Order: sequence, then structure tokens, then C-alpha cells
Amino acid sequence: MASIHKEFVVDATPEQVWEVLGDFGAVQRLALGFVTGTRLDADTRTVTFADGTIVAERLVDLDPVRKRVAYSIVGGSLHPSHHHASMQALPDAGGGTLFVWHTDVLPDDLAAPISEFVEQGSAVMRRALAESVPPEAGELAADGAAGG
Repeated sequence: MASIHKEFVVDATPEQVWEVLGDFGAVQRLALGFVTGTRLDADTRTVTFADGTIVAERLVDLDPVRKRVAYSIVGGSLHPSHHHASMQALPDAGGGTLFVWHTDVLPDDLAAPISEFVEQGSAVMRRALAESVPPEAGELAADGAAGG
């Protein structure tokens, strides 16, 4: 099984990041431009990406205490035999938020395209989260990025 792990730091509090991350049906707020459309039907969102890929993602867990959302691809253009992903907003030592995105997927040949999505999506999310936080929220690293 392939595991894809990405972390980056955002110049915002975990509560501010969660306000966007926790809105499962409105993933466009988190990744505008990378995600071009979202439709929510009960516990499943259908997400359209800028490259035309469409996936149906079922909500597995939405935990406001841990500021974590978990989901699984259950349909669409990609056909994994297994997919489970989670995103979490954790306090960072510098006062911002450590954004953690972890995905497990089978078959292994889906790791490359999903890794590319994670890299592209992370860059878009970093910008979106930085732009959605008022300037008085903090003065951390201007680009909000850390290796991961």
C-alpha cells in the first residue's frame, strides 16, 4: 500500500484553519482554482478538479476537537481498491498551524498521480489559508510553508 504524507505550516491559528477545513461540502474554499466544483449529497461530496478529474469522496470522520477530517474515494475518475485520507490542523511551535495531510491508497500505481494532486493541492491550500486570515492574526513566515 502506498502512503503519501504532506505537512506545511500556515500563518493562522488551528481554529482559523479549521473554520475552512471543517466545511466538508465547500472544499473549494480550501482549494479554489485547483478544485473547480463541489456537490454535497448526504455524506459524500463530488469534487471536480481543474484537470477534469472527478472523484466522489465519502466523509469518514469530522472531528472539531481534533480539527481533523477523514474521507475515502468511493467513485469517479479514479478507481482505487482502497483509499483513505485525512487532513488535520495542529498547533505549530511557532504559533501557527501545522497542516497534516495523509493518504493511503491501493493499488500502488495510483500513488504517483495522487502524490501530484497532494503537491499541487498543498500549494493552493497554503495560499488560500494565508489569504483567508486577517493580517492581525499573526506575523509568522510570509509564505507559510515548511518542508514535508
